[in-house]
Amino acid sequence: MTFPTPSIEYARLSPMLIVFSAAVVGLLLEALLPAQNRYRAQLALSCAALIASFAAVLSLAGNRGSAVMGSVMVDGPAVFLQGAILVVAMAALAPIAERRLAAFTPQGSTVPGTAEEQQAAGDGSIQTEVFPLLLLATGGLLLFPVASDLLTIFVALEVLSLPLYVLCGLARRKRLLSQEAALKYLLLGAFSSALFVYGIALLYGYTGTLTLTGIAQAIGEQPHASLAVTGMGLLAAGLLFKVGAVPFHCWVPDVYQGAPTPITLFMAAATKIAAFGALSRVFYVALPGLTTDWRPVLSAVAALTMLIAAVLTVTQTDIKRLLGYSAVANAGFLLLGVSGSQAGLASTLFYLATYGLATVGVFAVIAVLRRPDGSEETETAYWAGLSRRSPTAACAVALFLLALAGIPLTSGFVAKFAVFQAAAADGAGALVVVGAISSAIIAFAYARIIVVMFFHEPADRTIIAAQPSGPRLAVIAVAAATIVLAGVVPQPLLDLASHAGQFSR
Repeated sequence: MTFPTPSIEYARLSPMLIVFSAAVVGLLLEALLPAQNRYRAQLALSCAALIASFAAVLSLAGNRGSAVMGSVMVDGPAVFLQGAILVVAMAALAPIAERRLAAFTPQGSTVPGTAEEQQAAGDGSIQTEVFPLLLLATGGLLLFPVASDLLTIFVALEVLSLPLYVLCGLARRKRLLSQEAALKYLLLGAFSSALFVYGIALLYGYTGTLTLTGIAQAIGEQPHASLAVTGMGLLAAGLLFKVGAVPFHCWVPDVYQGAPTPITLFMAAATKIAAFGALSRVFYVALPGLTTDWRPVLSAVAALTMLIAAVLTVTQTDIKRLLGYSAVANAGFLLLGVSGSQAGLASTLFYLATYGLATVGVFAVIAVLRRPDGSEETETAYWAGLSRRSPTAACAVALFLLALAGIPLTSGFVAKFAVFQAAAADGAGALVVVGAISSAIIAFAYARIIVVMFFHEPADRTIIAAQPSGPRLAVIAVAAATIVLAGVVPQPLLDLASHAGQFSR
């Protein structure tokens, strides 16, 4: 028996190779450098790696095709999703790397304490080991949506998940809550991985191949076989856990609340982008022959996800838990775009990009709202009158919440309209009605927070609007400007998503 000669296309793998190489170097720096020199070295390495990886992604626009004997596919959606993931990673690096928050009282006097005490008052996510962990997770996220066989998808799933489990438990102040969140994420993640592997085994047993195109060819010859449908269901369960869809959503609010806010920012935006990229590739490329089987199931999951998450969002009083349930609801909206058509894929890509920007912005602002002792204040009841103490922060939060709610003249409105239009064109008018009702319910939850900030009297507990660093401020400003620009002039980003909206087989 002759075996094909392995072929590794390094140029097409370069975005991932750069990030993984930097992560390995970061681990060596963590072991070899003195403690006082690690921060600057790790920060410089992380910045250089992410920028170089993004440049490599841009260079792939004219160098598309398969790599590593078909295990990786670089096509339009792959380039778009990898670019979006790296933008989120670079934006998350600013709050993660911020060494201190120069907090101010409403009168402008500085909170007492040394720089080390002010640093310790933060959420603890600036420990230097966070940098190689962030790069490892980013590398896994980059591989997840481009993997073209089930084994590579599973490897990417584990590579991105394991560092995130650790990152979620790094908070210093709410240590028990943070470690509880990390443990829940780990246990439920392990359960979802087991389902995913079981699905791989069943599909391999039926088709005799692990490649997505090979699975599609085998299923096309004998569709609707019970073994293939069962494997598809288990595979979908593992992927739906990562996107946070009902009934696999239980981990989302707990992990969002317990993780350090900069880590929540990264996880909420980047993980959803990568997970929906992988989910779409599996259904579009490997399972088109089972469309009549999986589309009704995904429609039911989308409807339940939108309605249940919308109702639970209204009941939340903690902003991070509220945004967690909001993320679950947005997973339902995104599932409307996973319809098997090119229009559905393009609308999903646009939605992922704009949702990621809004998520980055709102969590970047939340992290600067603090109690006098320096800890974060996420209970929305104590945000009363925030507009009088910090009008800029209140206006920024309001803008990002309006974008997440899908209010006109923001990118969120265009994204939801595009997804609803694609779903209606595919005959899912009932789901569009459910989505509209869910959007209205969630908009009420967001409006209540805006009313508290702008129209309620200040709470007894004083909230300190900490002065953000220059990089964090730039992230917030760029996210806000892009959201407005994409809401007023959305056509360039829509064209880019439409141009990228076709998987290669």
